[in-house]
Amino acid sequence: MLSLLKQKEWSPYLAGALLGVVYILGIAFTGVIPGASGAFENVAGLIAQVIAPALAANTYFKFVMPPEISWEVIMLAGVFAGAFVSAKLSGDFKLAAVPDAQWRKVFGSSIWKRWAIAFLGGIILEYGAGIAGGCTSGLAVGGGLFLAPSAFLFMAGMFASGIPTALILYRRKF
Repeated sequence: MLSLLKQKEWSPYLAGALLGVVYILGIAFTGVIPGASGAFENVAGLIAQVIAPALAANTYFKFVMPPEISWEVIMLAGVFAGAFVSAKLSGDFKLAAVPDAQWRKVFGSSIWKRWAIAFLGGIILEYGAGIAGGCTSGLAVGGGLFLAPSAFLFMAGMFASGIPTALILYRRKF
């Protein structure tokens, strides 16, 4: 088992099956479909309470996504901790402002450009998750477990938009 945990890459079939088991157990024990996008909104509300209390007093933060340490925040912290432990076990952990050669080859080694694009992409992704009623994990994976049509529409849309976007951004270099 330890040799599996130390591998740099897992079989996508094994990883997908294990993710499915985690979701099934999570739903069975908590009755809630696991998802992560709400965690960012909870944390944003907590930050807003400190920086701009009037902003945190709006209807959205009062009734829809209250500023709190929710189960989503705890789960997201677990995802970061698990990724860190996994990277350390596999010997693949390293800190990098511009992480990979593929990015540097296409966009250059500018740190501010990498962070600006990542931040803008995160905002667009979070906004889209809010409109869709959930993030990739909650909508696609969790909804897929229940065979929800919206999950499969979302996944089809994700691939239909992601592939052309990658081709445009990377200019067909990869």
